[in-house]
Amino acid sequence: MRILRSVFPSLALVALVLALSACGFHLRNALTLPADLGPVDIVSSDPYSRLARSVERALAAAGAEIAEPGATDVATLNIQSERWASLPASLDAQGRALEYTLRYAVVFSMQDADGRAIVPQQAIELSRDYLAPPTDAIGSESERELLSRELEREMTASIIRRIDAVFRNPQQRPLG
Repeated sequence: MRILRSVFPSLALVALVLALSACGFHLRNALTLPADLGPVDIVSSDPYSRLARSVERALAAAGAEIAEPGATDVATLNIQSERWASLPASLDAQGRALEYTLRYAVVFSMQDADGRAIVPQQAIELSRDYLAPPTDAIGSESERELLSRELEREMTASIIRRIDAVFRNPQQRPLG
């Protein structure tokens, strides 16, 4: 019995590794940026955009050189617009909203230092539903704030994946 207890964790680990390899699980490759891209400037229509700072950190973590303010001859990631909306999804018998859909839409594009489109202008929209009982305004607001932060993280990841997809598949790049 004692031997079984000491061997069981090892067998469980081996079974887990085999199961993961059998299901096709593999780690996502790192962001691929061309060596000749040069510094990247992140420009946003909102000078206080948390998304712009988040994308900047993600690009820097992926090895991109972030352009100094006022630098010229740099690639530009342009976040043209960010829009938030909170729409009622369901109502109670008195006509008060019980559930909302939080939507986050971003339009962005990326150009190289010569102004040629690398990533054509495109929109990404994300949404999440959340409950907002009329009797719990404080809890609803904190849940909305948590969802907002989650959507910003997901938006950052979506933008990075779109950029990565263009550099991994050169045939997707627009002709310049």
